[in-house]
Amino acid sequence: MQKIPEDLVEVGRISDAYGVQGMIKVIPFSEQETVLLDVNQWWLMRTDLKGKPLEPMRDAQLIRSRSQGSAVVAKLKDIADRDQAQVLKGTTVYISRADFPNADEDEFYWVDLIGCAVYSSQTQPETLIGVVTEVSDNGAHGVLHVHRQKLNASGELEGVMTAKGRAVEVLVPFVKQMVPVVDLDKRYIQADWPVDF
Repeated sequence: MQKIPEDLVEVGRISDAYGVQGMIKVIPFSEQETVLLDVNQWWLMRTDLKGKPLEPMRDAQLIRSRSQGSAVVAKLKDIADRDQAQVLKGTTVYISRADFPNADEDEFYWVDLIGCAVYSSQTQPETLIGVVTEVSDNGAHGVLHVHRQKLNASGELEGVMTAKGRAVEVLVPFVKQMVPVVDLDKRYIQADWPVDF
C-alpha cells in the first residue's frame, strides 16, 4: 500500500454496486465530480455517521469512470464482480488535493474556498463578513457558508454568536454577480453582499 497523503479531500460516497462486472456508483459531494473522473488514485475508508473511521484507509486504483446522471460510475482495480462491489457500499472516497486537475480560469474547487475571508464591497472601506466554513449546492448554484467575525476590543478577530451561543452564519450565493473577486493566494473573497443579512 502507498503512503497515505496528508491532503486527502472527501469527494464522494459509494452508494451501490452497478451492473454485474464489479462497477460501483459514486455520489459526488459537490458539483465538481470531474475530480472523480480525472484522478486515477483514490483512497477509500468506511466511516460511521459522525465521520469516525470504521476501518483503515486503503488505496484504490481507478480503471475507468464516467458520469451517470448526477452520479459517477467507476471500475476499480481488483473489484471483479457485483458481490465485491456491493461490499464497498457506504464507503467514502478521498482524493489527494495535489492530484486535482488544474481548475479553469474563474473556476474553483470548493475545498479551496474554505477558510477564505469574505469582505463586503457594500461598505467603504470593505468590511469583513467572516470566514467560509462550508460550501454547499442549492441546485442552482453554490452557496458560501460564512461564519460572521468581527474585531474585538483587542483588535483580534472573534466569532459573532447568537444570544444562545451559536455561531452566526451568513449564506452568500457563489455566483459571479455576488462574488466578483476570489484570490486564493491571499485567502480573500469580495462579495457584493451586506455584512448583516
